[in-house]
Amino acid sequence: MKDKLNSAYDASKGAALVISTTAAFLTPFMGSSINIALPRIGTDFSMDAILLSWVAQSYLLSAAIFLVPFGRLADIYGRKRIFTWGIAIFTLSSFLLALTNSVITLLSFRILQAIGSAMIFGTGVAILTSVFPAQERGRVLGINVASVYAGLSFGPFLGGFLTEHFGWRSIFLVNVPLGLLVITLIFWKLKGEWVGAQGEKFDFVGSVIYGMTLAAIMYGISLLPDLSAIWFIVAGVIGIWTFGRWEARVSCPVFNMALLRHNTVFTFSNIAALINYSSTFAVGFLLSLYLQYTKGLSPQNAGLILVSQPIIMSLISPIAGRLSDRFEPQLLATIGMVVTFIGLIFFAFLSADTSLSVIIFGLIVLGIGFAVFSSPNTNAVMSSVEKRFYGISSATLGTMRLIGNMLSMGIVMLIFATVIGRVQITPEHYPLFLKSVRIAFIIFAITCFGGIFASMARGKMR
Repeated sequence: MKDKLNSAYDASKGAALVISTTAAFLTPFMGSSINIALPRIGTDFSMDAILLSWVAQSYLLSAAIFLVPFGRLADIYGRKRIFTWGIAIFTLSSFLLALTNSVITLLSFRILQAIGSAMIFGTGVAILTSVFPAQERGRVLGINVASVYAGLSFGPFLGGFLTEHFGWRSIFLVNVPLGLLVITLIFWKLKGEWVGAQGEKFDFVGSVIYGMTLAAIMYGISLLPDLSAIWFIVAGVIGIWTFGRWEARVSCPVFNMALLRHNTVFTFSNIAALINYSSTFAVGFLLSLYLQYTKGLSPQNAGLILVSQPIIMSLISPIAGRLSDRFEPQLLATIGMVVTFIGLIFFAFLSADTSLSVIIFGLIVLGIGFAVFSSPNTNAVMSSVEKRFYGISSATLGTMRLIGNMLSMGIVMLIFATVIGRVQITPEHYPLFLKSVRIAFIIFAITCFGGIFASMARGKMR
């Protein structure tokens, strides 16, 4: 009898790992493949550089708005339930995006796709943490992170190949069979449910304040340097204060502020993640445009160059995850942040004559740094909280990633608006475009340097 129970438990763990890692592949694959297709999408819909960046930004903003609320809903009503709905919505929206025929429908379906992604990322890591014991957690989280990087790896190459030979719409269609596969595996193999806060109420008011605050801040950043941006940013700052006050008063908050006030490891691990993602996310976006505009490469060849970074990430992440089970995550994550800083410095000196071998070397360095940082940092976050907070902790870490991604793109949008202006990137604007790229990498290197100290400040877990 005991052997049968152990066998069933092991099968449940295996199913959770396969389903979570497969789903973890989908959204980064989508993001990295779309970066390659942006020039073609911009041409088809006559989009300027700022509007084109909103193809990525609308997705990031929407996912960030919904991630924490869905993480809380997962803790209350079931992590598998929210996860399943997320995969279904992501798959449906991918199909609709392949049929879109206007900028409005393109951005609208990207928002719907982001809602599905928020439901996936608010629950996937929480399910793994619920199923696997603490001594195995670093290993499986490393595998999960490796799956994310595998999505990033295949994205540029396959996205470039599909864009060049079948058009950019085919990128969205590829997600449909993968999504259907995950849904099938959930109903076939994933047994049971994981609920950490059953019976508690959902904080709808706090969720609305949280969403409006993020929207105001990010829309304000997108309007810079126009003076009207100040009003939205100020409204966002007021929203942060209001959200904090509300969450401190409500009995069942959407986000428990005590996690930030009394848990140093949780707080600084999330801050370090925010800084790391804000320093690195726009790298793929910028280099995709640089390789196709400045270097004149085809989408497929640009994808082959960009794939070097996530391949390194997917190889090293499981190793870093295992090491974080044995050694202090603070040390490993800080080393990763230092290496990432060095990689960003390479691209601060990018020019029209920079060789492709130098670009590949810089991407490899970035890949090593990010992989050594990410798995130990994720392990630190999830191991620093009680079981009933797994959903919200997973969602918080995901939110740090998405807010970091938004800030990264927001910085690029601000630089484009200031240096290039609202114009399409044509040959006469290439020098200004290259200047914008260098400025962005200088800013990213500076922020990443600050992240080294945030990583060190979390303190030791063991």
